[in-house]
Amino acid sequence: MPSEKWFADVEKYQKVLESPVDFNEYFERDAISGVSIVRYPFSTLSVPTGEIIAADPLAYLYDGSESFYIRVPVGEYPAELCIIPEMNGDCARNAAMRVKFSEKRAVRYSLALTGTEDTSELAEFGDGDYWGFPVDAGLGCICDRASERAYVEHLRKLAAIHGDEFNAYYDFMEALFKASYENGPKYQREGGDRLDLVIPDTELHIPICNSGFGDGRYPTYWGFDADGEVCEIVVQFIDIELAYGGEQ
Repeated sequence: MPSEKWFADVEKYQKVLESPVDFNEYFERDAISGVSIVRYPFSTLSVPTGEIIAADPLAYLYDGSESFYIRVPVGEYPAELCIIPEMNGDCARNAAMRVKFSEKRAVRYSLALTGTEDTSELAEFGDGDYWGFPVDAGLGCICDRASERAYVEHLRKLAAIHGDEFNAYYDFMEALFKASYENGPKYQREGGDRLDLVIPDTELHIPICNSGFGDGRYPTYWGFDADGEVCEIVVQFIDIELAYGGEQ
């Protein structure tokens, strides 16, 4: 659990941790800054423990991955994407991934934190600054701690079979992403850009998708309802207004 000083710093600088973007617009509107967007349900988030992780599943999802200090109710929750369809010769891009924990509407969004952040940095935070998870394999996911453990254990079993040449993408995920494309090619490239991963020998779902423009560092936000309760979690891959503002 984070220290009292950590919580005090977060409370002091709460305003700089709030998202400048209202993500309701990403999932309720047809366009932002003249750019068409679509809402696309694609997966389920299994939550057996309530401990939530956001990570690149190929590069940074491992035993003991940092989780967010806020916990959510146990259950199965719908995951959806905000997608920017093909435009001007560019492929479709995933702008955000959202999981809803209740039907209530979010009235504010605050950066999801693990409790390990150096809060002394907050005094220097400006517009566009945030803490986020790193992506080095072009993918992002949201998962529960139990799913992380089951996923890592499955990769270990595959590694024992394939030996030193084991590659988690080519020996496991590649075929699943291709099947995702074949089963629903809309807003995907042929290799697949989204995946409802059901970990083998379990009923645990992890929503995984291509991360916007690829590798980088991406913020995750909790959405709070009017009663101050968490009602959703959003990973932002693209700031649509910043990236596309003025384009038609």
